[in-house]
Amino acid sequence: MQARRHWIKHKLAVAALLATGLVPAWAQNKVELLNVSYDPTRELYVEFNAAFAKHWKAKTGQEVTIKQSHGGSGKQARGIIDGLDADVATLALAGDTDALHNNGKLIPKDWQKRLPHNSSPYTSTIILVVREGNPKGIKDWDDLTRPGIKVITPNPKTSGGARWNYLAAWEFAKRKYGGEAQARDFVKKLYENVPVLDTGARGSSITFAQRNQGDVFISWENEAYLLEKEFGTKFDIVYPSLSILAEPAVTVVDKTVDRKGTRQVAQAYLEYLYSDEGQDIAGKNFYRPISVKAQAKYAKQFPKLNLFSIDQAFGGWSQATQAHFADGASFDQIYTKK
Repeated sequence: MQARRHWIKHKLAVAALLATGLVPAWAQNKVELLNVSYDPTRELYVEFNAAFAKHWKAKTGQEVTIKQSHGGSGKQARGIIDGLDADVATLALAGDTDALHNNGKLIPKDWQKRLPHNSSPYTSTIILVVREGNPKGIKDWDDLTRPGIKVITPNPKTSGGARWNYLAAWEFAKRKYGGEAQARDFVKKLYENVPVLDTGARGSSITFAQRNQGDVFISWENEAYLLEKEFGTKFDIVYPSLSILAEPAVTVVDKTVDRKGTRQVAQAYLEYLYSDEGQDIAGKNFYRPISVKAQAKYAKQFPKLNLFSIDQAFGGWSQATQAHFADGASFDQIYTKK
């Protein structure tokens, strides 16, 4: 009798929520998530979303649809801050995700501690893509400052990938030539060879691959392999002597999921990135997985590199942003003098 009363109360509660239109995800047969991400993850999440939807349906009986939004990582972060209704943010760098806390407290300050590996379920790095046969003989960062070399890279004011590019070049020059002043001069020369700044990595990819602009494209590793896969021998990949360990991070957007009642499914969605299937999908889409099993499977795909981390070289994203990408910082000083 008591169990029946609880059941009746539950049905009445759901009926009341239906009347107000505020039905939480657990009370619905269908639920929809919005994943706001950065440019080169489109293919990754098309495959992952289908896998997660199948997994979630088998586990809970609930149908989940995941919509995707892509663009330059910094631009995407600003979109969420300005009201884009993201359940999860899978941005290019932790610094862009920090902005969700710093502007409106959309997530907690310690958001990066909520999932393994600092909430980065896969990693990547920055490499160089050149025309077939490497006609300009580009072998390392040094070659990007040579007269007559046209370099394609997106705008670090709007693109997370562009920030990784900028910092990789800066640290290379700092180590090779002896200090910050030398690094600044080197990066200034590099950007003097940049004919156009797209807002995101995919835009730069199109500029290089489809519009045939530039001699070299500073690229996410996964984006470079996608170009090679799509266009075959039209391009060659060059691994520089030093690059940066890129750690794209993921988080639920707390204010959104709590308002919509989607926290449970949004959290499960991100946790599934760490599953065997999620890690395998990351590897198939040319991201470097973090699980030992997937790393072993895709070991031949990813050469071992000399990589440094953002913390090692720049003291973390907060310091790097203030020094290089804030208004009036090094990028603005270098590029406005062009």
